Amino acid sequence: MSFQIQPASPSQPNRCQLFGPGSRPAIFEKMAASKADVINLDLEDSVGPDDKSEARQNVIDALNDINWGSKTVSVRINGLDTPFWYRDVVDLLEKSGDRIDQIMIPKAGNASDIYAVDALVSSIETAMNRKKPINFEVIIETAAGLAHVNEIAAASPRMRAMSLGAADYAASMGMQTTGIGGTQENYYMLGADGQHQLADPWHAPVVAIVAACRTHGLLPVDGPFGDFSDDAGFTAQAKRCATLGMVGKWAIHPKQVGLANAVFTPSEAQLAEAREIIAAMEEATNSGQGAAVYKGRLIDIASIKQAEVIVKQADLIIG
Repeated sequence: MSFQIQPASPSQPNRCQLFGPGSRPAIFEKMAASKADVINLDLEDSVGPDDKSEARQNVIDALNDINWGSKTVSVRINGLDTPFWYRDVVDLLEKSGDRIDQIMIPKAGNASDIYAVDALVSSIETAMNRKKPINFEVIIETAAGLAHVNEIAAASPRMRAMSLGAADYAASMGMQTTGIGGTQENYYMLGADGQHQLADPWHAPVVAIVAACRTHGLLPVDGPFGDFSDDAGFTAQAKRCATLGMVGKWAIHPKQVGLANAVFTPSEAQLAEAREIIAAMEEATNSGQGAAVYKGRLIDIASIKQAEVIVKQADLIIG
């Protein structure tokens, strides 16, 4: 372990982030009643240019009027390359009270992007004497974002989470696909039998995001899966990302909430095995042993760390 210990990620459930366009206020109450851990009210891609102002006001009204319970409530502002983002930040912080928890910054390309939003937020918080500081989550969805993922993760103490935005990432990288997440039929290897073996085209950015987040104490989250009619595809991608260290996934349709929660909540079998591993190692340690055998396989101190990840996640979600 390095002398510089990695900070812990925020202790908050983040299995599913449910998105809803700011231009559709009729769905906000349903979002608040959902089982998503995080609500993302969107002012960016899902809102047309002519509807930006109205959507912003819809979101402000919802933050003031709707009971969001214990959910983390985040608002995705418009990109810093647009004329809308500064007004998003100013109006949200000046008019929406203390219920907003986070601002999501799209298409983050470098640490300066985060600094720009941070400077504006800090000024408004001081001017308004806001007691609760606003946190940031960002989306890595460009080639620049991936190239600078580590500096983005370290850019501000407000940083809490980082997601992969597959569609814009694919466009920025020049990938030949129109799919949003999931396997791609032309991304394959030929097996010894000559059959296609599909691979994961999102593996590299997922690993980079997880590494940056774990280094700097953020929550790594997978982004959208576009085909909300494909439950099996959504679940497969969520399981891959969970295995690689992500803590949750976006839902762009209400039916995806339950799918995400199921994947990112440790099962009873996983939890039982993790606790048995910890108990076996405690027994070995008490006996003066540095390792033990559990179900025919060797376990050691590293095994405890792996098991503790599952136990802590379960304790956070289940209590």
